[in-house]
Amino acid sequence: MTTPRLLAIMGSGETAPTMKAPHRAIFDRLGADVDAVLLDTPFGFQENAPILAAKATEYFRDAVGREVAVAGLGRTDTGDVVALERGVAKVREADWVFAGPGSPTFALEQWRGTAVPDALAEKLRSGGAVVFSSAAALTHGVATVPVYELYKVGLDPYWVQGLDVLSEVGLNVAVIPHYDNQEGGNHDTRFCYLGERRLALLEPELPDGAFVLGIDEHTGLLIDLDADTAEIVGKGAVTLRRDGESVRLESGQTIPVDTLRAAGSGPGLPPGRSVSGEQDATRTITHDGGSGEQNATGGAAKALDSLAAATDVHEAAFETALGARDADRAVAAILQLESAIVEWSRDTLQSDDIDRARAALRSMIVRLGAAATEGVRDVREVLGPVVEAALAARVVARSEKAFAVSDAIRDELVKAGIEVRDTPDGVEWLVAG
Repeated sequence: MTTPRLLAIMGSGETAPTMKAPHRAIFDRLGADVDAVLLDTPFGFQENAPILAAKATEYFRDAVGREVAVAGLGRTDTGDVVALERGVAKVREADWVFAGPGSPTFALEQWRGTAVPDALAEKLRSGGAVVFSSAAALTHGVATVPVYELYKVGLDPYWVQGLDVLSEVGLNVAVIPHYDNQEGGNHDTRFCYLGERRLALLEPELPDGAFVLGIDEHTGLLIDLDADTAEIVGKGAVTLRRDGESVRLESGQTIPVDTLRAAGSGPGLPPGRSVSGEQDATRTITHDGGSGEQNATGGAAKALDSLAAATDVHEAAFETALGARDADRAVAAILQLESAIVEWSRDTLQSDDIDRARAALRSMIVRLGAAATEGVRDVREVLGPVVEAALAARVVARSEKAFAVSDAIRDELVKAGIEVRDTPDGVEWLVAG
């Protein structure tokens, strides 16, 4: 069987529950026996690089159901020629190669002068899947955003030469993942933390005919090189931006790759009403061959597309259960939130979501404990039959003018925490305190 030629670019969420379906779909296309390799270079500079690699392989094993080996190319500048050749051989022989978060400029520095870029390009020519996300996705284009240097160090905006892997598809682009990022809160962190100001400065510096290919977070662009089609999957959209104008391709669409190529080869973007960069990505275009409906590879899974959303849902379920004094449903909500925390713990883009979810979980447990101490069931429901019987006896005692007995019954109820009130309409009682 001929190995399919597949290229997947993900904006983020590469090890999150939201992208399980796209990952599984790619593996299913390749078949049952797939030689899969994690290219660990983008995060190779980090002290916890082995932990990140282990978490990624655990995700693919547990969430996707596939075993993935680590290339061992965290650094290629160590002088260890044997390790380098061994790692490159793993990449060459693999049917599926994945790379994700880290630093795009570090990855490029490590890959240049090695056979890694050629090995990736050969897969797209001869057969195999190349799946790059986040920092690794940035390297795919003709130009790369040096994210750390611009956003963290504060250098003036500039491009770095990319791997230009997408030229194998006929695309002259700069890939920008995290396109719809909102982490900044009070400042613009869209467009992979560039914001509109810096992207507007960078855009005119792109090579002639090049344009921006923006991939939203928890979103993927799956390109089938054999069919020459591209599918948008996941939570968000893919944006084509040129000279400050944008068009947006929504999740669920399958389009000809020529639609993407046209953004760089013609006088402008594909047909449709353009919007400015300030509004960026507010227009949807649909082409022949794409229904715009969500599909089986991941476009439909939007309900709980973040741990924060999952936390909100399970907290609300817990509140409802506690209000209804339904202990089983309250426990179920706690267990579901705990499962969500575990599932999302492998995601590389969490900000403070995990901390918030854990705080919510602890609060739910404490409140359930308090409810258990006080009684999850309504106290009046439990005590009602006994109190009503005592009050009935008191009525009989009063009718027989046995006031000492009547008072004794009331006093004993008070001692038990039951307040008795004689009203014109009859006797009322409530649980004191």
